[in-house]
Amino acid sequence: MIIKQRGFMMSIIVLLAYGCSTKDRSIIEPGNLVPKTADEDSSIPSIRVNGSLLHSEAFGPENAPLVVAIHGGPGGDYRYLLNCKDLASKGYRIAFYDQRGSGLSQRFPRKSFISLGEAAVGLMYDELSAVIRHYKKSPQQKVILLGHSWGGMLASGYAGRNPELVDGLIVCEPGGLKWADVADYVKRSRSFNIWGEALNNVTYFDQFITAKEDQHAILDYKMAMLSSRNEITGEADFDPSFSWRDGAVISEALYETGDKYKTDFSKGIHHFNKPVLFFYSERNKAYPDSWAAKITTAYNTVEQIKIAGVGHDGIITNTNAWQQMTLPAILNYLKKF
Repeated sequence: MIIKQRGFMMSIIVLLAYGCSTKDRSIIEPGNLVPKTADEDSSIPSIRVNGSLLHSEAFGPENAPLVVAIHGGPGGDYRYLLNCKDLASKGYRIAFYDQRGSGLSQRFPRKSFISLGEAAVGLMYDELSAVIRHYKKSPQQKVILLGHSWGGMLASGYAGRNPELVDGLIVCEPGGLKWADVADYVKRSRSFNIWGEALNNVTYFDQFITAKEDQHAILDYKMAMLSSRNEITGEADFDPSFSWRDGAVISEALYETGDKYKTDFSKGIHHFNKPVLFFYSERNKAYPDSWAAKITTAYNTVEQIKIAGVGHDGIITNTNAWQQMTLPAILNYLKKF
C-alpha cells in the first residue's frame, strides 16, 4: 500500500506521442512504453499457477528451508527484494514471484478482481498457496514467509488462515492489518503535493495520452509517474532501478475492494503460535515506535527490530542496512529452521 517515487523525463512522453508513427509503432503495443510481461516475452523466468503466468524464480538448495519473498504494492514487483538472494548462499531456498497483475506477471481485467467482491484478496492467498506448492519439494520442508509492506499484510493474513502451512513469518513494516489501520496509514504516509512535479507530469501526460480501464501499459506507466519521492516514508533516496513495472489495475482494484469490505489481515493470526520477526524503519515518519507497537499487538510472539538510518524500502534495499542489520537478524531467526 506504499507509493514510491520515480522521476521521468517529459521529453520521452513527447517522443512517444509524436515521434512514433502509428503505422510502425504504438505505445500500447507490448514493450514500447513499459517492460513486457511474462506472457508477452517467453525469456522472462516464469511459472504457471492458478491460471496465471507469474514472473518467478528461486535460488539455493531445492530441499533447504523455503523462504518465499512477497513484494509490496499491491502492484509492485520483487526486483527491490533481490538482496534476499543472499539467503541462498547461506543454505536456504529463496523464491520470488511477482503477484498476478503486478510487475512482469500476466495482466488481467479489472473486473476479474472486482467481481469477486470480498473474496478478491482470497485470490492472492490462493496464489501464494500455489507458489508454495510449486517450490516445496517435500512435506517436511519448512516454509517461511518474508513479506514487505503490502507483502507483510498478505503474509500475515495467509499465516492467520493457514497456520499449519507456515513455519516462520518475517514481516517488514506492513501499513496495518485491520482495515482502519491500513486506511489511516495510507492517508498519513502519502506525500502528494498538488503542485508537485509528479502530479504535474501526469497532468501533462494526460494531454496527449489517456487510458481506458484495462489499458495496462498506459495505466502502469502513469502509476510509476505518480510514485515519486516520498519523504514521509523516508524514500527520498529510492532508486528507480529497484523495480521493473507497476501494476496499476490490481493496485486500484484491491484497494477498492479492501476499502469496501474492510479487509482484515489480522483474522486468525492469534492461531499462529510461532515466533514472528518484525522490522520497521527509523526514517518513516508515518511509522513511529507507537505505530509499530500497535500493529504488532496482533501477533502472539513477536520480536521487533528498528532499522536505523533508512526508510520504508531501505530495510531491504539499503546495502549497508541489509548487510549489517536486516540480514543478520533474519539469519539468526532462520536458525530455528
